[in-house]
Amino acid sequence: MFEVVLCQPQIPPNTGNIIRLCANVGCRLHLIAPLGFDLDDRSLRRAGLDYQVMASVSVYPDFDSFIEQHSDERRFTYSSHHTRPYHQAEFQPGDALIFGSETNGLPTAVSKHTPSEHQLLLPMRAGSRSLNLSNAVAIAVYEAFRQRDFDGLGARTLHEPAHVL
Repeated sequence: MFEVVLCQPQIPPNTGNIIRLCANVGCRLHLIAPLGFDLDDRSLRRAGLDYQVMASVSVYPDFDSFIEQHSDERRFTYSSHHTRPYHQAEFQPGDALIFGSETNGLPTAVSKHTPSEHQLLLPMRAGSRSLNLSNAVAIAVYEAFRQRDFDGLGARTLHEPAHVL
């Protein structure tokens, strides 16, 4: 339904959590190199549990390679330097939700591929630096699904009990 893009992620458990999220909601995950870990990293596998086989994960050597293969998608970037609150965006199926790394944030060059109205902020208290990457991705993905009335999530609906691990 939506595309999740991580630019140069550094912390394996965050990416593992995001793999798990993407597997559970049907988003495709795109990783932009360089990665701060090997995809076989034990902590990445542990965080993703057995969900890695259920998720669609692609790796690109750079952001331009991602753009070449996904030029038709609308792109939304998330950064603590942007000013438009995320809930003001109107999401559509196929939109790409793009995040920077845990240590360096979103590369400036990535924002040039995104209209200013698609440059989004997850509001925080003044003086806060940033949210955990996997938390930020979860907030953004669920807002996009909420706007679509959770269409595309499959059999389990809001009215069915969830299995808790």
